[in-house]
Amino acid sequence: MATVDTTAVAEKFRPDRGTLLWGALIVNTEVILLLAYAALGSADLLSARGLRLWVYPFVWINASIWAVARTDIAPSSTRQKRLAAALAVGYFGVLAYTGGLVGPGHGSLGLDVALTSLPPGWAPAVTYNGMGVSLVLIPYKLIGYATLAYLVYATVLDAAGSAVTGVLGLLSCVSCSWPVLASIATGVVGSGSGIAAAVSAGSYGISTVVFVATVALLVWRPFARE
Repeated sequence: MATVDTTAVAEKFRPDRGTLLWGALIVNTEVILLLAYAALGSADLLSARGLRLWVYPFVWINASIWAVARTDIAPSSTRQKRLAAALAVGYFGVLAYTGGLVGPGHGSLGLDVALTSLPPGWAPAVTYNGMGVSLVLIPYKLIGYATLAYLVYATVLDAAGSAVTGVLGLLSCVSCSWPVLASIATGVVGSGSGIAAAVSAGSYGISTVVFVATVALLVWRPFARE
C-alpha cells in the first residue's frame, strides 16, 4: 500500500521568503484596489455578502498565481506534450462552457465592456453576443480556468512518465471534474445573461472552495516521476 511522504508534501506547499514577500505585495495591492473602488461610492463592501463577493475573485487569482509559480513541467516527448495540450484545451473548453463564459448566441449582435461598474477582479469584463456564440468574459474566471487547464497539462505529463501507469495516474485527476460539477450545480452565469446577472446569481463560495481544493491537488500531484 502506498504511503504519503508528509515531508515532501510539506516541502511542496511551504512558501519561501521570496514567495511570502511577493504574496504580501499582491495582497496589499488588491486591498488598495478594493478600498479605492469602495471610496468611489459603492457601499456593498460594508455588508457581509458584499465583502465575500468582492474577495472571491482575488482568492481565485492568488491561488492561480501561486499554483503556476509552484508547478514544473516534466520533460516529455513531443507526442506526450501534444496529447497533454489537447486534453488541457478540451478541459478549458468544458470549464468555459459549464462556467458560463461561452454559450450559444441569441438575439441581436452586441458588445459591451464593463470597466468601472464592477469591483476589481470582476472587471474589466466583456460580454459579446453574435455569430452564433455569446461570451461573458470575467477576468478571475478566465485566469482560474486557464490555470486549471495548465495544471491538467502538467498532470498528464507527470502521469505519462510516472512509475505508475498513465491510466492509474490520471485517475487522481478525478478532482478535475469538481469545478465542472460545481458550475452546473450552482448555476453560475447563464450564457448571454449579462454581467449584472453574473455578479448577483449563484453560490460563489462553493465554487471558490472547489477551485482552491482542485488547484491544491493538481499542484501536489502525488504520482510524481520516479
